[in-house]
Amino acid sequence: MGSFSRPVLLSLVLLLASIGLRAQSLTPALTARFSEGVQALKAGQLDLAEAAFRDVLTRGGDRAFVHHNLGIVHQQRNRHVEALAEFRAAARLDPAFGPARLLAGSSLLALGRAEEAVAELERAVRLLPGEKAAHLQLADACERVSNVPCLVRESRVLAASAPSDPEYTYRLGKAYLRLAQWSYSRIHAIDPRSARLNEALGREYLEQGQADLAILEYQQAAERAPALPGIHLALATIHAAARRWDDAAREVQLELTVAPGSAAALELKARVDAARPVR
Repeated sequence: MGSFSRPVLLSLVLLLASIGLRAQSLTPALTARFSEGVQALKAGQLDLAEAAFRDVLTRGGDRAFVHHNLGIVHQQRNRHVEALAEFRAAARLDPAFGPARLLAGSSLLALGRAEEAVAELERAVRLLPGEKAAHLQLADACERVSNVPCLVRESRVLAASAPSDPEYTYRLGKAYLRLAQWSYSRIHAIDPRSARLNEALGREYLEQGQADLAILEYQQAAERAPALPGIHLALATIHAAARRWDDAAREVQLELTVAPGSAAALELKARVDAARPVR
């Protein structure tokens, strides 16, 4: 998403008009002219809105929120270079003006300048921590630059802010999938012979229903890192599911040697012992 929908933009216009007019006074005449611009923007009359905001600026109303609303006019016309110039003018006049950072990031995304967008949107999130649009845009920017930890962090914020929203839950699931892939790549780059790679592959094979291949990966993981907890437990679980009780008993005992206090291993041992035929 490189830019906002019209309803989101107009809600920002209303918010900014009220905040701006309280925080930075204009003369009565310029206040009236600015309000005309806001009403025109709400009505989609972009020529009238642009004329009003430019009029305010040229008549002494050089305020952050005026530049910001002019930037929105440009953004509605997909003139993102001009929009960005206005949002940055607003940010220079008022560095704490978070909405300017937010929409600057949106225009930067539309211009394909994702790295710069991340920087702007991180500032927006700090200034507007409760604004979902800021977290959503930052998540999108981080995804574009493959900053997976950032993507996951912002996706968690969105999911927590609206637990019943399936879209945010879906985005969080996608982010976790990207995190798993990113982690696997990072481990491979650091140590191609890491037992964790075999463990991850073993888990993947299990999810695909290929237990024999999973066993081979877990066995290789155990050879590479004999003291790594969880490996023998995974093997024991696979064997128990296939009713190979002796193999399961051997692996679960190896797991308890590595992790004597493992509740999962102790529970599995009890089940295996109960199921093994008496000899």
